[in-house]
Amino acid sequence: MGLPMARRLAGAFPVAVFDIAAERRALAVEHGATEAATPADAARDADVVVLAVRDQAQVDGALFGESGAAQTLKAGAVVVLTSTVGPEAARSTAAALAERGKDVRLVDAPVSGGPTRAGNGDLLIVVGAEPAALEVARPVLDRLASTLTVIGDKPGDGQALKAINQLLAGVHIAAAAEAVALARGLGLDPQTVIDSLSQGAAGSFMFADRGPRMAQAYGDEADAVEVRSRLDIFVKDMGIVTGIAKNAHVPVPLASAAEQLYLLGERAGLAARDDSSIVTVLSPRGEDR
Repeated sequence: MGLPMARRLAGAFPVAVFDIAAERRALAVEHGATEAATPADAARDADVVVLAVRDQAQVDGALFGESGAAQTLKAGAVVVLTSTVGPEAARSTAAALAERGKDVRLVDAPVSGGPTRAGNGDLLIVVGAEPAALEVARPVLDRLASTLTVIGDKPGDGQALKAINQLLAGVHIAAAAEAVALARGLGLDPQTVIDSLSQGAAGSFMFADRGPRMAQAYGDEADAVEVRSRLDIFVKDMGIVTGIAKNAHVPVPLASAAEQLYLLGERAGLAARDDSSIVTVLSPRGEDR
């Protein structure tokens, strides 16, 4: 979601962008951003540095790797971490920034909503940050969010709430996949089932959003299903959920079952496909229904 976020921010602020994919940088430049050659160049002289990466390894690379942003962060700057990496990873990142001095602080602000909502400034953002750091980042967060919840005053708090969000989202997608698979098994038209049940008590955002793409997986354009959220993102996120739940000694049987389903999808070669493709693990496309 980094590209639509950069586009959104470039409409209100001077934005320098770096991405490992040159074509993504070029697309951001088309919408008013300035291209940077490295994370360090992008962060130079910035008051707010926004990270939108996949996982903790990419966080570490972007901040502390060769030509990482931490090399050029100025005194008093804040780093806004929008990725879902888990509470402990956010805390360790905040500590690593603090060790470098310059009063650089982390704003733990994982986002939810998808690329379209990111481009429209309609994201859900949950925040854990010191009040002074949040004050610096607030104009940027307000530009990106329609719903901004400050859950705590330290990094890791935002990640904890985001993990609960991902627990619900991951379970809802898995439940939607089971419903569509059962509909096919009973000889019902999946799209009719989705259209009908999305409007009732059994509906959910994920069922209404992913359902049509699940139905598309069985049509003539199955290989053209748009990738809006990669399946391997939920492999990562459900792993975070079950990991922190175990540490807290809280049983999460539904999240654990959903995690296994995403792992099955990954093993089946669906990692880079849209997460709605998980339905084909339960009801393979080759089966005649």
